[in-house]
Amino acid sequence: MATHIAILGAGPGGYVAGIRAAQLGARVTVIESQALGGVCLNWGCIPSKALLSVVELGDKVKKAGPMGLQIPGPVAYDLPQMVSRKNQVVAGLVKGIATLFKAWNIEHLEGTGSIQDRQTVRVTLKNGTEESVKADAIVIATGSSWPNLPQFPVDGGQIVTSQQLLDLTVVPPRLLIIGGGVEGCEFACLFSGLGTNVTIVELMDRVLPMEDEEISATMSRELKKRNVTIMTETTVEQVDRRAETVRVRCKDGTELEVEKLLVSVGRGFNSRGIGLEAVAVQTGRRGEILVNDRMETTVPGIYAIGDVTGKAMLAHVASAQGKVAVENIMGHPTTIRYDVIPAGIFTLPEIGRVGLTESQARERVQAAGGGPTAGLKIGRFRYAALGKAQATGETAGFCKVIAEDAGGKILGVHMLGAHAADLIHEAALAMQVGATITQVAEMIHAHPTLAEGLMEAAEDAEGKAIHQIRKKSG
Repeated sequence: MATHIAILGAGPGGYVAGIRAAQLGARVTVIESQALGGVCLNWGCIPSKALLSVVELGDKVKKAGPMGLQIPGPVAYDLPQMVSRKNQVVAGLVKGIATLFKAWNIEHLEGTGSIQDRQTVRVTLKNGTEESVKADAIVIATGSSWPNLPQFPVDGGQIVTSQQLLDLTVVPPRLLIIGGGVEGCEFACLFSGLGTNVTIVELMDRVLPMEDEEISATMSRELKKRNVTIMTETTVEQVDRRAETVRVRCKDGTELEVEKLLVSVGRGFNSRGIGLEAVAVQTGRRGEILVNDRMETTVPGIYAIGDVTGKAMLAHVASAQGKVAVENIMGHPTTIRYDVIPAGIFTLPEIGRVGLTESQARERVQAAGGGPTAGLKIGRFRYAALGKAQATGETAGFCKVIAEDAGGKILGVHMLGAHAADLIHEAALAMQVGATITQVAEMIHAHPTLAEGLMEAAEDAEGKAIHQIRKKSG
């Protein structure tokens, strides 16, 4: 009799885990109360990129004249049509998951699951009835959710999360974004492109505080070029909702009045109300479910994947964790590496990164006994020096490579520019297989391509970049 696996949640972790389990011969039941694909597909990654792609296209059109393409009239956005197309894209992908489930004979129960014991999940179906699912193993893939902070009471109208912002059909004249992280910067690019007066308020001393410092500084300049106002080292202390607007007061005394306020300050783990207490699954201080490198919780036979584990909260990490979990369940021991995970930030222009930032790399060197400037090779190369970037008019940005001085091990790569979220995967693969910075520099790259920037940055780290003006000493 086939192993039966019950999966709570059908986001990018849960649905991928279900399909991989079925491929390995398991009988699979996936329990999901909302839409297949979870937040990523329905209210996050995909819908935001569908809208951002239109603004990116508009940016290209605005530059068409000097390039020799005459388009009469100014660029005008039809936000209702953009949202309609976004919904069509999402619906098509959701239908695709349902088709895959059917092809692999995966049972989908539309309802909410709660763990009763190590092998039982009670499901409250949408019609109000209950059903018990007996399984040999349980995978928790319940994800994360938008915060509900008392100081920023989300009403879905004036004070919103990204979920509501993605369905707006009227461009707001003014938008205040609380939080200058990935989501905040992406929405700043989207709505500033549509003509909204955007302000970002960030508690830290820079936007994208988790990214490499040079990437953060460059994105700050790019946002300002898009007329985005950035306020750092402050926060919103008072919120006053009015009939048509929201008036806020910041810690530094600044007062603002806007039509929409986006709360973009992190996410909470969906670990409550799913029966963890009934089986004594341990959680961390933030509510994250504790797992080992095989995605096992502290209770045998119960696994957890995705955002709810508090690891790297990225859709593709959830998918990778899902594969690892079910492969272990099905007797194929495997683990996951967290040191080589590429990530894309879909600002305009894009950001791609993998590995350590420069400050993190220096901290590692110093912890090993090196000085503040010892032990690292750092190479940079500007998009503007690439023939392909000049030919296509996409000259903003740069590539940065960080490697160990001794041996040339690559510690991190950071890119900002056109297609950076795609290009970063060459760097990730190099790190995955242990290629040195010298080997990346010596690999022949096709010309003219944007990928040459990584080669030149690797060469620059060794003082050999062909298209880089050598700095004079002294």
